[in-house]
Amino acid sequence: MSKIKVAVNGALGRMGQQVIDAVIADTALELTCAADSKADRDHLILPKLSKKVPLHTNLTSLIEMYHPQVVVDFTVPEAAMGAARLAIKNGANLVMGTTGLSEADLKEIDRLAQAHKKGVVVAANFAIGAVIMIHLARMASRYFDNAEIIELHHDRKLDAPSGTALATARAMVSAHGKPFVSPVTEKETLKGTRGGQAEGISIHSVRLPGLVASQEVIFGALGQTLSIRHDTINRESFMPGVILAIKEVIKRHGLVYGLDVLLNLGD
Repeated sequence: MSKIKVAVNGALGRMGQQVIDAVIADTALELTCAADSKADRDHLILPKLSKKVPLHTNLTSLIEMYHPQVVVDFTVPEAAMGAARLAIKNGANLVMGTTGLSEADLKEIDRLAQAHKKGVVVAANFAIGAVIMIHLARMASRYFDNAEIIELHHDRKLDAPSGTALATARAMVSAHGKPFVSPVTEKETLKGTRGGQAEGISIHSVRLPGLVASQEVIFGALGQTLSIRHDTINRESFMPGVILAIKEVIKRHGLVYGLDVLLNLGD
């Protein structure tokens, strides 16, 4: 059986490097090329494979030259949509872990994927434990009217709240069927103390060195609380989900949003 040819966009970033290691470690995959807007050389040296992999700032050129079946994108929202359009229009399936995409962006990606008969997997979080956390939070949301989210990330994370926190809140509100109840704070002596509001769910963002990614969803009701928490110890935790998405995306047409679909997590 032939290997799935993979390109990594954002290859010089922390997640990009982790994806590269995961791809070359999987015998069903082949890393054919890599792209990064900050590339200052024309190849990546992979000691584990004793070979060089082409590296370029221009994703289109790489796709045209090396014809990867799947492009994995871990960049920034400002660059992600451009990369998505280029990948799909040039015949590649797409796995995207970049957060911050709007509903309009997702609709455009789906439209392009359908038109070009390509698969796209977009996920706010590729850690399987985090996906199950969101699934459990969705289930619990049917039975509680009050909930808050605390998300914790490293101090170099660019956005707040995290894409995972927003995805969790959206899933919770959808399952609840209406906005959550948010207690009124009569006097806020420090502005922003109660966090950001998402349909009645307060989201609190922590940014500290030493963290990778953690999230806790807390539900409250008369005489009880329910906490659901997931901790990411290192970025390796995302790789089983990324590898799963790479192998599944070539079987699909259109957009798959969320790893829960690939894990067959029903409501």
